[in-house]
Amino acid sequence: MKILGPVQLEVDRIPIRLTPLTIRLLLRLVAAEGEAVPVRQLRRDVWGLADEPRHLDQRNRNEVQKRVLELRRALAPGRDAAGTSILRTEQQVTVQGPETAYRLVLRPEELDSSRFTAIVGDALLAPPATAAHRLAEALSLVRGRPLAEVSGEGFAVPFVRRLTGLQESARRELVRAQMDLGRPELALPIAELIAYEHPDDAEAARVLDALRAQLRARHGDELLRHRVPLPGQRTDVVLLRGDLFDQEDCNLVVGFSDTFDTETAEDLVISRESVQSQLVDRLFAGRRRLLDDKLRAGLRKTKAVGTETARSKPLGRRVRYPVGTTVAVPVDGRRVFAIAYSQLGNDLVARSSDRDLRLGLENLWASVAVHGLFKPVAIPLIGSGLARVTDLDRGQLVALIVDSFIDACARLPALTPELRVVIRPQDLARTDLTPVEQRFQDLVPGSRAAD
Repeated sequence: MKILGPVQLEVDRIPIRLTPLTIRLLLRLVAAEGEAVPVRQLRRDVWGLADEPRHLDQRNRNEVQKRVLELRRALAPGRDAAGTSILRTEQQVTVQGPETAYRLVLRPEELDSSRFTAIVGDALLAPPATAAHRLAEALSLVRGRPLAEVSGEGFAVPFVRRLTGLQESARRELVRAQMDLGRPELALPIAELIAYEHPDDAEAARVLDALRAQLRARHGDELLRHRVPLPGQRTDVVLLRGDLFDQEDCNLVVGFSDTFDTETAEDLVISRESVQSQLVDRLFAGRRRLLDDKLRAGLRKTKAVGTETARSKPLGRRVRYPVGTTVAVPVDGRRVFAIAYSQLGNDLVARSSDRDLRLGLENLWASVAVHGLFKPVAIPLIGSGLARVTDLDRGQLVALIVDSFIDACARLPALTPELRVVIRPQDLARTDLTPVEQRFQDLVPGSRAAD
């Protein structure tokens, strides 16, 4: 029998319909919690009738007996009088003489409020993992106020108060158990509900603030995280405030020009503040020639598109490769993917375009699929530095990187478990992330754009 919400009587899992008066009778007996209720009390509480002399109230007695018979038949359909073992008739001795009373006898598993009480009682004494499981089970039984059909009736008040108090304890203990287990994300919605229902409860507000702070701290420098919205994909896209070279568990992506220059002397060819220069210093301990050797080895199978003369390009490397060329450079068990997305003019100015960057990214993901070792991939905001894509702002560049990655995931399953777009802290204020959020929102099944 379900009373933690709209009343529903079930026999062998089949719902039984009762008339409104019979439902009130049933709830009055449930609220007695196993105690016998005299007929006079039932008439007052269920029918709202005042006491009358015995010789005048026979018709009212017959009405009670009629509803009792209906309830017994509902409790044990198809079995003559079998309901008497559940709804028992007793005789009580009062100052007015003997009086008939009725007692509802249910096993704990037959009434959801009894199951709820037993489960919560056990869970409050259990260790956190068991408590969290059992409390969640108990709270799943509650679908509204207990005895809602007789809410406010005097006979229901103590029973409802006890159950709602137990429900409140179960919620608060579940929050505590989830926090003990390091699962603030599971505790948060329950804590929010408690704070909403008790706006003046300072402790509830404090717990909610602590949970939110814990979740914010968990994100650390994460600015955004979304699962790639494609069937069968378990790949996340993360936008991160930080330093590309601090991502030590990742393959890295570094943008180059079509000549794959690395010379930083006097900032003439490559700026010492560039990602390429940091690559030399931080992953190759300043040994630029070692990086050059690895790049040359990776480019051996790529056909050059031209070679500049010393007169036309006196500084830097002179062999040009197709824009979009990607080289997977092995470094300490991972890869640095060097992608050429710009052209370095003989005036030593790098120039790129939306089209060049798209081509470079398309080739990058293809190379990651082959050489990426299924490691996370970290990429800076390429196209925003000296070799900037002038027709796109920073937010649009982020969206372009993410869009190309999602498209690649559709073509290349098991590409990487995670793409991290790393944005320098000093660039964050100038980077609008709205286009990326909108992109994922549009891809959610059921959204207007997805349709």
